[in-house]
Parts: sequence; structure tokens; C-alpha cells
Amino acid sequence: MTEAKQNSPARDWLEAELADTLDEGYELEMSEPALSLEIARIYKNAHPPSMDRLQYFRDLITLQSELIKLQSWVAYTRKKLVVVFEGRDSAGKGGVIKRITQRLNPRICRVVALPAPTEREKSQWYFQRYVPHLPAGGEIVLFDRSWYNRSGVERVMGFAEPDQVEEFFRDVPEFERMLVRSGITLVKYWFSITDEEQQMRFQMRIHDPMKQWKLSPMDLQSRVRWEQYTKAKEETFARTNIPEAPWFIVEGNDKKRARLNCIDHLLKQMPYEEVPYEEITLPDRVFNPEYERQVLPRELYVPQKY
Repeated sequence: MTEAKQNSPARDWLEAELADTLDEGYELEMSEPALSLEIARIYKNAHPPSMDRLQYFRDLITLQSELIKLQSWVAYTRKKLVVVFEGRDSAGKGGVIKRITQRLNPRICRVVALPAPTEREKSQWYFQRYVPHLPAGGEIVLFDRSWYNRSGVERVMGFAEPDQVEEFFRDVPEFERMLVRSGITLVKYWFSITDEEQQMRFQMRIHDPMKQWKLSPMDLQSRVRWEQYTKAKEETFARTNIPEAPWFIVEGNDKKRARLNCIDHLLKQMPYEEVPYEEITLPDRVFNPEYERQVLPRELYVPQKY
């Protein structure tokens, strides 16, 4: 049998998934209000040509199929993986997290995006509220922002005192070494965009009613305090880039390439491989000739409006 014939089922699957994904992408575009079209036009004019749509989805689905293999390997070997996503507001963290989790089992791979701490949590050891969300064996946890809030937004916005920030910098390297010693693989990503790119993305959110929810008062303040965030980022790298858990910077001005590059890099951090599995067969349905299906009232059904 030729290699082409052997790979035919995989190729057919890829093409089918590609068609579905393209349909979803077109639906999202068509659902955006006309108000955002002019902003989108300006956005496109301000950027160099991005990836071809078809090639992007083809590469994305290929990488997502590898993520499924990674997920199976993590579950089979009972490994523990933590991925931290940090970066400026609108830098693309949520976009790549969405593409990573899109085809994975939420019982194995989950996202943690904690709200502002409560008064009780503020009185606890700083890392305490993050610890319950760490993975058990066979789990992957993606932190959409993490304990690095202390050296970032809390520091810049004045929510943490200078001595608290200094204590954080003293503690976090040892905290992360403890995680690694416990068997957790810790991968840290910082999504980097330019000042101009963030301004454009904020403008798009302001003018698009379907994206305004993404803007918060903290986001708007981040524009005012751009340089303070830059200094905080630089010190964070200098004091927390340890061999056991180094930082990796993802250049995020091009959203499509940033997603692909990040997923590809994440896959390379784990020595995953194919795992054995039992072949799945669909059992025969049990048929009882004496059973008579009940006719349910029409009011229980969702109206078929479309």
C-alpha cells in the first residue's frame, strides 16, 4: 500500500475539519456589526499581509491534532502540566487559550482565570488562592493571568505595597521550584505587542458592541501607564526567569502567527508520544419488543424557529 493511501483517512479528516472551521470563521465574521467594518479596514491597512486564511486553518488544525495526542499522553502517563499566559491587555492571550482548548477534553485541560481577590483572600498567603487550581496527575491547567498579577497590574495600579512586591519577587522563584520538584511541568508565556497595536485593538473593542465587554477600567488605565507596565515587565523577567521555569516571549502583533507559534512551541516542551488505546467498537442497541416509546407534550420542545 502506498504512503498516500495510508495517509488518506488522516487527510480526509483534516479536510473535513478544515471545512467546518472555515464555516465557523465565516459565521463569526458575518455576525459582527457593520459598525466594526471600517475599524477592521483600518486595522488591515495598518498591518503587513497576514497569513492566508486557508493555510492558517490548515496549520491550526494540524497543531490541534497534536494537542489531542499531548492530552492523551498526559492522561496516560499521569503527567502534570501548568501553562501561564501573561502579557499586556489585548495582547492575544485569550485567543491562543481558546485555540488550545477548542478540541480538548475540559476534564483534562481546564482554564483558570481568577477574579480580583476577596478581602479574605487578601489576608492569605499570596500564592494560596492559586494552589487549589494546580493540576493533579493527568491534568493540564492553563492560567489566563496568574500569580504574576502581583508584579504587574497590582504593582502598577497601586493594589500592592512596595514591600509586598519585593516579598513576591523573593518568594516566586522558590514557589515555582517547588512546583517543578512536585512533578509539575511549568511553562510561562509573555505575549508582547507594540504600543500602536494595543491602541488599535482597544479602538476596535470600543467601536464594536460585540467586543466592548473585553474592555475594563483596568484595560483603559493600562494605556495611560504603558511605561510603568514596561518597567514592571522588565523587572519581572530579570528576577523570575529561572532555569526551572524560564519565560518565553510570543510576538503577538500578528494574531494568527502568534497562535501557531505558541502552540507549536508548547508542543515541543513536552516529550509526548502516541499512547496505546483500545479499539472502540459501537455495541448493538438492546431492542425490547414490549417497550413503547412515550409521546412527549409539544410544549417541552424548543420551537423550530430556524
